[in-house]
Amino acid sequence: MANSYKVLAQNDLPATTLTALYTVPSATETVISTIVIANRTAAAESFRLAIRPNGESIADKHYLAYDVPIAANDSTTLTLGITMDAADVLDMYASAVDISVNIFGTEITA
Repeated sequence: MANSYKVLAQNDLPATTLTALYTVPSATETVISTIVIANRTAAAESFRLAIRPNGESIADKHYLAYDVPIAANDSTTLTLGITMDAADVLDMYASAVDISVNIFGTEITA
């Protein structure tokens, strides 16, 4: 099996829209090691984070974090070790514009 350590996704999130940030490619498993969320505004904002196995429609059970506050001009770093299988989707939602997200991890292929 080959491991590829990489930036899995980077995004400037739209306001109030659940956005698919990363979908595990076919024949691949992924371990998300770190997610960094930056609030680039002068006001406190919040975010939501969800994993949808096999691309299921979003449901309450998928949320890992919900309306978590981020202080003005600050960032939050999540070190999680999330394991994902092919077709699993990582979604994120921001309460306002100017929220950036960077996702780092390992893709594992046969």
